[in-house]
Amino acid sequence: MQHFESDYLEGAHPLILKRLMETNMEKTPGYGCDAYCESAKSKIREACNCEHAEIHFLVGGTQTNATVIKALLRPYEGVLAADTGHISTHEAGAIEAGGHKVLTLPQTLGKINAEAAERYIELFFKDANHDHMVRPGMIYISHPTEYGTLYTKNELERLNQVCKKYKIPLFLDGARLGYGLMAKQTDVTLEVIAKNCDVFYIGGTKVGALFGEAVVITKPDLTNHFFTMIKQQGALLAKGRLLGIQFDTLFTDQLYFDISRHAIEMAEKLKQGFALKGYEFYFESPTNQQFIVLNNAKMAQLSEKVSFGFWETLDDEHTVVRFATSWATKATDIDALFELI
Repeated sequence: MQHFESDYLEGAHPLILKRLMETNMEKTPGYGCDAYCESAKSKIREACNCEHAEIHFLVGGTQTNATVIKALLRPYEGVLAADTGHISTHEAGAIEAGGHKVLTLPQTLGKINAEAAERYIELFFKDANHDHMVRPGMIYISHPTEYGTLYTKNELERLNQVCKKYKIPLFLDGARLGYGLMAKQTDVTLEVIAKNCDVFYIGGTKVGALFGEAVVITKPDLTNHFFTMIKQQGALLAKGRLLGIQFDTLFTDQLYFDISRHAIEMAEKLKQGFALKGYEFYFESPTNQQFIVLNNAKMAQLSEKVSFGFWETLDDEHTVVRFATSWATKATDIDALFELI
């Protein structure tokens, strides 16, 4: 059986495990107040070219989204997101459970555009009853999106302009950020993201770490007492150095970028293999997630040999499935896949 259902099937990059073992018996302060976390923060600030950024380490993506959104919104505010966005569809109502409504916008290949966001906000304030309604208090996007697609620098700049106009933050979910940054022909870098987003996070769980996400708040005055909010949400790891060591390793000698680039190279090999076999792609994805249209009978047959992710029902006879490569995918894994197909 070959496994391509997600990009966090493996444990962690060997260099991370090595450093965790080397430092295992050290005694360090808790809650991220240790030298490893400080070193990781310094390296991330340098990579983002944002020396004043406030950085916090959390364990997982849903936990991070819920904590950031609750910290930044007032009780009467909601968050604008694509109707296919992760917080809209695949987080079991975590945002709503925290007291904030997800206000959905139509999407194109997983992305929302600035014009649609601005139109929503304008119509909200034109409504004479808007004081009785949930106020749009933030724009949420993910990069890559749920469909593995990417925003351009211009699209981020336009969303940033809308947020500045209405004095609301732009929040970027970067659970798979490494794979977006290393995709071919993208003009979005960490520096571009830091310039245009008020807060974002660098995903580690899906990009080489055992677990962990690095929240980057580019405007230090954006929220008060974020550390306390992390604690209140039950998201503060006592042995915080476990997160710091992982991100310090990922941001040493370009490791985060190198392993992300590898996943993109493996995705290209995967795409070529499916194309040669005559499979249909749902749409073009430049990242590590590839979406294939399968006849339902073929899907049942293939699932006996290969593990992949269900994505959505296309029609009565066809289903869209997802194949994902990761930092750990080997070329031989893909070769073995196509020997089975």
